[in-house]
Amino acid sequence: MDCTVLKFNHCGRKIYSFDKNMRQTENTGRKCPICQEQMRFSLLEAPVIVPCPFSNGHKVRCAFLIGSSLGPAFLSEWQDSELHVGVTNSQGVVYSYTSSGVQREEQGWEQCLCVPLVAPGTSGGSLAGILWDSELEQFSRFPTWSQHRFEEEREFGSCCYGFALSFLNQLRRAEGRESVTRDDFTQQHVLPHVKTASKYITVYQEIHQQGFYVADL
Repeated sequence: MDCTVLKFNHCGRKIYSFDKNMRQTENTGRKCPICQEQMRFSLLEAPVIVPCPFSNGHKVRCAFLIGSSLGPAFLSEWQDSELHVGVTNSQGVVYSYTSSGVQREEQGWEQCLCVPLVAPGTSGGSLAGILWDSELEQFSRFPTWSQHRFEEEREFGSCCYGFALSFLNQLRRAEGRESVTRDDFTQQHVLPHVKTASKYITVYQEIHQQGFYVADL
């Protein structure tokens, strides 16, 4: 998903198109894909960029990541594909639990959904990052997350999600806060990102096939 998606209003509709499609019509005049009339935009009506929901997880410190080995197009609520989750340290290294044990990856999560767990500029600065990294590394070495326990963890529906959520809850308990359940974390933090991604994927794929996507205002 390398194209930039633009949104503009015309004919009482929200119209989505790729930035490159709009540039290709600059010399001949931009025509509305619905009414075929020339489009002229005032400053307030100019096309706006639709934010891409996918981020480079290696550039998001201390975050919960949701990825797919098949690419970002499979991070949709309508795709029946197995997702993979992980947690980044303060340097963007992704820790995730797999059948080979805990992996520490510096690449491979360039297009994923990111749920920040520590707000940027959190008090403590570099010290907070050092403590986070130390806790994450220590947690990843627990026998629970050995490769020999993977099948057992998967049987209980844990695996990579259980690893990430268990680490988050360990930090919450250390701060005197209650643990968050898997259902609550999913509803509050994961599903909103997945739903946003699903809408974006639908629009993107429609533009790729038809040249544009139309929605009612």
